[in-house]
Amino acid sequence: MTGEERLWLGRAWILGACLIAAISVVNVLTIQHDAPRLGVIRPAIWESSSALITLFIFAIPAAMAFWMARNRPRWWVAVPAHLVAVFVYSVLHVSGFVALRKFGHAALLHEGYDFGPLSTEFPYEFRKDMMSYGLATIIYWLALRRSAQKPAETPAPPATFDIQDGARLIRVPIGEILAVRSAGNYVEFVLSDARRPLMRSSLSAVKDCLAIHGFVRTHKSWLVNRNRVTGLKPEGSGDYAIELGEVEVPLSRRFPQALATLRG
Repeated sequence: MTGEERLWLGRAWILGACLIAAISVVNVLTIQHDAPRLGVIRPAIWESSSALITLFIFAIPAAMAFWMARNRPRWWVAVPAHLVAVFVYSVLHVSGFVALRKFGHAALLHEGYDFGPLSTEFPYEFRKDMMSYGLATIIYWLALRRSAQKPAETPAPPATFDIQDGARLIRVPIGEILAVRSAGNYVEFVLSDARRPLMRSSLSAVKDCLAIHGFVRTHKSWLVNRNRVTGLKPEGSGDYAIELGEVEVPLSRRFPQALATLRG
């Protein structure tokens, strides 16, 4: 069992415990209203004993839900297994709360507790236990289904590059930079929207930052974004013109590795 499965089964158990607590309180108040002569202690013993045992035997529907989620058995296998499980669930429930009620009556009321004829009382309790078992199994199964769902991954924001154009900082997505040209003590960025901001820097320094994003040195004065290349046009003598949409930049024969990279 994974940690995520344990987490969601625990949440399902807490939900079941809250439902049982609420039902027990309602039942105590109902019994006191309908039969005030019984007082509060007796219905409190009856309901609390049933609730405590149920919290422990919730392990049975949890195990069956886990088995179904993992193995996905056919219905002709699942139905007999659930019938056996609910019978064991009911036997443990009835025998457990009868024992607790006998103890509670003797300790608090100094009297005995009579469950009644087993032939009539157990079928009555069994019908209620079937509903309790079925609801618990469904809750656990839904919790396990929820634990198997992976959260949607948030797409990572596009990588950006900061261009310090004088006193102005321009943050540009890497994919919008077509090429970078050396311009004396500056570099000129050729952007896809036709802007050409300048930044005081060497081409080598910019290359060190942009190489991991697919930029290739194609000329002593040019860096090219290989992901935006749309074509290569021979210029003779081993030189090429690199097409970046409507923009063309040179590829010198002195950079054969760049040609191989762009062709690859």
